[in-house]
Amino acid sequence: MALAEARVRVAEPVGSAAGGIGRRRALRLAGLVAASGLLVFVVLLSLAVGAKPIPLGTVIHSFTGFDGSNDHLVVRELRLPRTLVGVLVGAALGLAGALMQAITRNPLADPGLLGVNAGASLAVVIGISMFGLGSLSAYVWLAFFGAAVTSVVVYALGSMGRGGATPVRLALAGAALSALLGALTSAVVLLDQATLDQFRFWVVGSLAGRDQDVLVQVLPFIVVGLVVGLGCARPLNALGLGEETARALGTRVGWTRAATALSVTLLCGAATAACGPIGFIGLVVPLAARAVVGPDQRWLLPYSAVIGPIVLLVCDVVGRVIARPSEVQVGIMTAAIGGPAFVLLVRRVRMAQL
Repeated sequence: MALAEARVRVAEPVGSAAGGIGRRRALRLAGLVAASGLLVFVVLLSLAVGAKPIPLGTVIHSFTGFDGSNDHLVVRELRLPRTLVGVLVGAALGLAGALMQAITRNPLADPGLLGVNAGASLAVVIGISMFGLGSLSAYVWLAFFGAAVTSVVVYALGSMGRGGATPVRLALAGAALSALLGALTSAVVLLDQATLDQFRFWVVGSLAGRDQDVLVQVLPFIVVGLVVGLGCARPLNALGLGEETARALGTRVGWTRAATALSVTLLCGAATAACGPIGFIGLVVPLAARAVVGPDQRWLLPYSAVIGPIVLLVCDVVGRVIARPSEVQVGIMTAAIGGPAFVLLVRRVRMAQL
């Protein structure tokens, strides 16, 4: 009898712990579903709000019963591609920021740490100045090429020497190369007024004018980046325990870092190519997601991928409203909203250690 009672007492905490884990999983899943529902609402809001407000009923009817009217054409031909680009770019930046913070074990890291924005900007400037390119589709490929080359160089520099590509080496290599590329970009635009006039409209970061061509060009890269990035969740959890522990658990540390870097390059390169450099999404969104779900990458990465487009589209909608009939570019709005949000998160929320 005593032995049976002891077994019951031992089993009760185990069952209680399992029940607690199940409740946390259910709450996180419910939160992710709620965030997805909010994203759908924000997408509809983005389709409805603009220089001319369009009722939500008309927006929905433009897909269920298209009649060729002006409102239906505005929704389907102008606002829908812009909104879909915003969803992809927001998801890419949110997930890339979470991956950067995980691989560098630095909660203040953002996608620009690998020099992606600086490389993309220099490539666009060179294309404008030396080759006279001026179309948005040309900017997409130039920016992606510059981002990819820069990421490879940063990873190569960070891998030199004993120990391979450690988080500190990657961060230092990215910061140094970003400073160099930024200086070269500034030199070119300061010496060429015509290049500056074209470049300044891209570098501010905007969703305006993004059509189906841009969407089609960046879609494959972002989809592959999302799949690879989400697939790194479990190895990154192990890597967060330390390299030795991760190796003991069977994690291939080098491959995990390489896959994460590849995902960040694809996501940031495509996002920057599509809309220009957009700040704060990759920094603030993972911090907000971590405040909700903690450091578990299996939940943090999907949350960041869903919250990212919500934040980006809300900023875009606010930018259309506050300066009607004109608009404030989304890159400016993310900085204006993201800055105070970042300060609030840092002051009010105790972040989990990575």
